[in-house]
Amino acid sequence: MTEVAVVNSAGAEVGKIALSPDVFGIEPNVSVMHQSVVTHMANMRQGTADTLTRDEVRGGGRKPWKQKGTGRARQGSIRAPHWYHGGVVFGPHPKDYDQAMPKKMRRLALRSALSAKFSDGSVKVLDDLKLEAISTKELVGKLNGLGVDGKVLLVVGQSSETMAKSARNIPWLIVRVAPCICTYEVLNADVVVFTQEGLNKVQEAQSK
Repeated sequence: MTEVAVVNSAGAEVGKIALSPDVFGIEPNVSVMHQSVVTHMANMRQGTADTLTRDEVRGGGRKPWKQKGTGRARQGSIRAPHWYHGGVVFGPHPKDYDQAMPKKMRRLALRSALSAKFSDGSVKVLDDLKLEAISTKELVGKLNGLGVDGKVLLVVGQSSETMAKSARNIPWLIVRVAPCICTYEVLNADVVVFTQEGLNKVQEAQSK
């Protein structure tokens, strides 16, 4: 099994932890990761865009002028598509964009993403990360002590209101409670930081 250093919030090594080769040591399957990302982004779409057709726009119940004798082109309604404020032709309407992906493929995609991040040296493990009070400054200080740069995915073992409120104003940080992480967020992050508890939960869930 591969080992990775465990560090404290100051960046000092305090031990090592074994990584499962089935989770962090496989050959990344690029096509499955791509499908997982496409599925995730499609499922994020709300699909609520809507336009009004000519029969849904208010007004236009009578001819704007008589058919003949005015010298102007004949018109049937001021809500026809070529009129200002008229109906829209072939516009968007509410639609469900949800896609499904088999469970085995989702698991393979996540393991591939984790393996790719580990091979790039973009996986770090913290011995523990606790905040006594809600403090964005303290959380940023602890993460800066690790020498992380760019977008960070922080995977913790337990949900914490203190952690959630401390992290919500940090634009480059996403906090997730293990084992609930997804391929898109792993690939989108520049660095994936696990607490020991979070790492153990992810490995346990993915090794089943």
